[in-house]
Amino acid sequence: MQLHWLDLAIILAYIAATLLIGIWISKRASKDLRAYFLGSNTMPWYMLGLSNASGMFDISGTMWMVYLLFIYGLKSVWIPWLWPVFNQIFMMVFLSMWLRRTGVMTGAEWITFRFGRGQGARLSHLIVVVFALLNVIGFLAYGFIGIGKFAATFLPWQLSADPTWNANLYGIIITLVTTIYVVKGGMFSVVFTEVMQYVLMTIACIAVGIIAMNEVSPEMLNKVIPDGWTQLFFGAKLDLDWSGILDAANAQIAHDGWSMFGAFWMMMLFKGALQSMAGPAPNYDMQRVLSTRTPTEAAKMSFFVNVVLLFPATCWWPASPCWRWSFLWATCVKWATR
Repeated sequence: MQLHWLDLAIILAYIAATLLIGIWISKRASKDLRAYFLGSNTMPWYMLGLSNASGMFDISGTMWMVYLLFIYGLKSVWIPWLWPVFNQIFMMVFLSMWLRRTGVMTGAEWITFRFGRGQGARLSHLIVVVFALLNVIGFLAYGFIGIGKFAATFLPWQLSADPTWNANLYGIIITLVTTIYVVKGGMFSVVFTEVMQYVLMTIACIAVGIIAMNEVSPEMLNKVIPDGWTQLFFGAKLDLDWSGILDAANAQIAHDGWSMFGAFWMMMLFKGALQSMAGPAPNYDMQRVLSTRTPTEAAKMSFFVNVVLLFPATCWWPASPCWRWSFLWATCVKWATR
């Protein structure tokens, strides 16, 4: 693919900016452990919220969401409920304030605070550390594959005739750039860089949306989609038949096993609610909560994540779990700010 010189300039400027942020802010991060892991609890809640929301997007997830929209139509907006979509609601209502009051620095330290230092507590602490390591490795592998394939497709420099080799090389390069600014700047660098990423993603989403609306008319779309593709709500079954249009899509729906869409969605709903009520997971979400200045700001940060996720997200407002639970917002914000 051939990129315009302006596109290449933006890519290079972004890489340079992320590295410079990490190097510039490394002095603040190296002050002590609390500065490195929590930004010395000095960053405002809205920046941490933007960072948290930005960190929930990645190229692999974006490509998956595009695939879902293509195959499942507007009903695809319900499929991301596979994740515990109510997590931010529970965090906003009470978990964030509870976590921040502990004053710990990491999820593993929070386990020790909660359960003490007995044998059972030490085993629980060990499991959390192992979980965190496996979680990080899994997310790195997930992002590595996605960004490598994306970069090998869209960047003009093909260093080998083997597409897999190119994808792996690009994955290594981009992972190394990310590692440099994260290791150098700690939480300061992560937050500042992800705020910048959020702004860029929002601008890009608006631009892509405008281009799509100008280039694709409803008549053009209706010619290549099956009946029911534009319907947001659903019954017991998916009722989406690609026969004669794209038979491979029917095979993919059968492979996914989501034809009984009503039952599938109910299982996602209960799974998400129960998982959210089980308590916070020691992941990147918790680290932002612990980095806030006060327990009240921790609640505000979790609330803000619900809001800012709507803008660059590939979800639709009426089906968003944030909209479904919006009646909680006013109550919780009033309570959190009293």
